[in-house]
Amino acid sequence: MDDLKLWLQKWRWYQRNSLPWNRARIHYEFAKRRSFAKWPLHGEILELFAEGRLTLGEHVVLEPNVWLTGTGHIDIGEGSFLNLGVQVAAIDRVTIGAHCMFANGCLITDANHRYDDVTKPITWQGFTSKGPTTIGDNVWCGANVVITSGVTIGERCVIGANSVVTTDIPPFSIAAGVPARVIRPWSA
Repeated sequence: MDDLKLWLQKWRWYQRNSLPWNRARIHYEFAKRRSFAKWPLHGEILELFAEGRLTLGEHVVLEPNVWLTGTGHIDIGEGSFLNLGVQVAAIDRVTIGAHCMFANGCLITDANHRYDDVTKPITWQGFTSKGPTTIGDNVWCGANVVITSGVTIGERCVIGANSVVTTDIPPFSIAAGVPARVIRPWSA
């Protein structure tokens, strides 16, 4: 019986966003901010809203399977678009500017898993961070881009698909690769 109780507790925690009353609350929170999310959403959405750790500008759109999580703050600027399966994880702060666009499968985080204690399983070691991750206005990231801890991407940048951004990218740059590097600057 204890196993069933534990399983039910885990089910309720991990499936809480799908419970009808929580799903309605999530949509209400998005509507209050004049933003929209397509279902399903994953992560600590209600907790982030309730604790003031999720800030959305107007007209933000989240496609299905977007995942927002962490103990930190997530700020998403007006008119930004997170496509299928985008993940945002913050232990301190992740800031996404206005009118940004993230293609399918992007990961934006300010954290890394620790692995340095050989006496503990990796899953018990927690996280480390190099600082907040900041993305300027009007940034476009192609499919499966990974933006790591402590990185700043300047305004009007384009990051090529499958790139891993480990260092700052200056404004008005096109960058790609693993690790991402500036291919060329561009101007309007």
